[in-house]
Amino acid sequence: MMKTRVVIAIALLGSCLTVLAQEKAKPKAKTEKPTVTSVLDRQLTMLEKEFVPAAEAMPEDKYEFAPSEGEFKGVRTFAQQVKHVAATNLIVAAALLGEKPQIDPKLDNGPDDVKTKDQIIKFLKDSFAQSHKAVQTINNKNVTEMVPSPFDPKDKDPRLALGNILTWHSFDHYGQMVVYLRMNGIIPPASRKQ
Repeated sequence: MMKTRVVIAIALLGSCLTVLAQEKAKPKAKTEKPTVTSVLDRQLTMLEKEFVPAAEAMPEDKYEFAPSEGEFKGVRTFAQQVKHVAATNLIVAAALLGEKPQIDPKLDNGPDDVKTKDQIIKFLKDSFAQSHKAVQTINNKNVTEMVPSPFDPKDKDPRLALGNILTWHSFDHYGQMVVYLRMNGIIPPASRKQ
């Protein structure tokens, strides 16, 4: 009878410890109500945490890689994918900030003098810093305010639409970069087992 009580006590203690561990592991409930600004910035941060490591994962000698077989003819190189996203980020961020773009908007793949992997990664990181700064200007009061389009000076776009471009456009190119990485035998960092 004593052995049974000890086994039951140990089982109960184990159950309690399991419940306590699960409670401790649960993320704390956020007490702050999300805002347009915080949602956009959080999405941009999640993107950045996948995009930058993917750009860093490709060896420099493969930065000029682009598939050429089948329907891949004429696509951007890996370097051009990264530079295109960085250029677009800077152009959109400038529009949201009401500033002149740091680069010529006609340079779809960024400046020609940004060539090495280190230069491209710096260009990319700088573009994300500007993008974070830009989404901080979007709030509940101005979310639908129309601002000059960075893509057509005769047109205007809602601030929220430009804030969203920073994420969806980049993830579009991220998907292409993942294909390039895998074609070169590299598992994208976000897909690696932790």
